[in-house]
Amino acid sequence: MNEIVAWGLRAWRPVLEILILSVGIYQAFVFLRGTRGAPIVTGFLAVLLAITLTSRLLDLQVLNLLLNQFFAVLAVAIVVLFQPEIRRMLAQVGNLPLVANVQREREKIEVICETVERLAPVRIGALIALEQDIQLSDVVESGISVDCEATPEMLETIFFPNNAIHDGGVIIRGNRILRAACIFPLTQRDDLQRSLGTRHRAAIGLTEETDSVVVVVSEETGQVSFAHRGQLTRNVSVENLRAFLTQVLVRRSSPRSWFQRWWPQPTAGKET
Repeated sequence: MNEIVAWGLRAWRPVLEILILSVGIYQAFVFLRGTRGAPIVTGFLAVLLAITLTSRLLDLQVLNLLLNQFFAVLAVAIVVLFQPEIRRMLAQVGNLPLVANVQREREKIEVICETVERLAPVRIGALIALEQDIQLSDVVESGISVDCEATPEMLETIFFPNNAIHDGGVIIRGNRILRAACIFPLTQRDDLQRSLGTRHRAAIGLTEETDSVVVVVSEETGQVSFAHRGQLTRNVSVENLRAFLTQVLVRRSSPRSWFQRWWPQPTAGKET
């Protein structure tokens, strides 16, 4: 029994290596099958195998020496020969759900920050809600359907004062503007400053009922604020806004523990 256990402890590493190599080689063949690189791979392996067998069987020393030198730079040769296929494979890896979600969130953060940088200096008011797990359509029934890609130019156009839909808030789902001119629920808290405007109260109210993040640009002062979980943070810089959005949105798209994902969070806080 002890011998079996000892053999198992010694054998698990080679078994794991064989399994990893088998899966890697199989996935490589599956990836190349049906592509333009498949005939190249087949021909390359056939020629390499034929030359290797011939040199070994006939004991061709010079050819063996050249093959040994060639195997030393085989990785570079593979990169050169199969550059398009390798690029396509890496592109597919980049489009995996986890990687793609993180990249999409980072792009969305840059869209929001660039929009704020454009609107704040000229004191154009804005109210932007970033949807997360709870769909905002269940809370916000008003608004005009837009359904277009979220870009700084589009958001700037929506909030331009002469635009018919500049009043109200915008809902962004993923990387698309879902609705504009939305009326968000106002907070019912009575501990807020009386000077706090409707946009800021709407931002707090929406984040009290949902897990969204709301970004506000004040029309009166041009100050930037954000609300999350019922707490409003006022007069922040674009760098602070970017850091906060990265902390909330990018971490949400990354792997998290069950405890972090499902432990209930407070939905009310004090204005800062």
